[in-house]
Amino acid sequence: MTSTCKVSVIMPCFNHGEFLPEAVASVKKVQREDIELIVVDDGSTDELTRTEIEKLRSKGIRVVQQENNGLGAARNAGISASCGEYIFPLDADDRLRPGWMDTGIGILDTDPRVGVVYGDAQCFGTQTHRWVVGPFSRERLLNYNFIHCSALYRKAVWEQNRGYETTMPVQGVEDWEFWIGAFEHGWRFQYLPEIIFDYRRAEQSMLTRVAGFEGQIAEFVAKKHGFLYRQAWLTAVSERQKECESIRWTLRNLGKLFGTRLKRTFHRDSGSLKHAKS
Repeated sequence: MTSTCKVSVIMPCFNHGEFLPEAVASVKKVQREDIELIVVDDGSTDELTRTEIEKLRSKGIRVVQQENNGLGAARNAGISASCGEYIFPLDADDRLRPGWMDTGIGILDTDPRVGVVYGDAQCFGTQTHRWVVGPFSRERLLNYNFIHCSALYRKAVWEQNRGYETTMPVQGVEDWEFWIGAFEHGWRFQYLPEIIFDYRRAEQSMLTRVAGFEGQIAEFVAKKHGFLYRQAWLTAVSERQKECESIRWTLRNLGKLFGTRLKRTFHRDSGSLKHAKS
């Protein structure tokens, strides 16, 4: 890495030592000299992970160690220690895809309105399929998280959000609240229709742990971003009213048209009847 750092890849790790070398190797495959890797040891307890962490440190890879405080806090610690203009979070059991990074950086470099560049994921492990995310939609984002945590974004987004939320009812969906915060601050999201990382699917994961807590999570997010949700609700009501008004206008015009045709038919039939009597 040169003295100029463009992207900081932040890799939290908690007892994922068996996957850590593979994740680190995927970052090394990105052929850029302006990318730094920061591994955050979130209080790992197993010996294998500790050994792998020490190996990384001996190879000159920057390691940040902390007590086990959760995924959001681990990402915050890594980003606080970073020097990159842009951030890319990558979990220690996933793999970064090479090739697309130049495109993502180019988008952020040339369009100051874009704050987040995201793409698809290739699942591997217990499931093997391409996870197609699709173009950005405010409605989708406010309803559920459809953007992966592994996306390229400006460090300024993290600063404006004051980091990842660490007080949510359950860990595993901090990135959803984070993306809502980015949108609330006016940043645009750019979708790349290509695979940007490999996502490991396991029987037990952060996503499975949130099952049963969806209501509490939604309430937490709605309260924190109440103004944004209220705006969305008012927009939906306004659009609904316009739709209803359009329907009323259409029915009114159809009624007039039907009435005019009915009168014409009546007058025509009346004229025919008089003619027949005479």
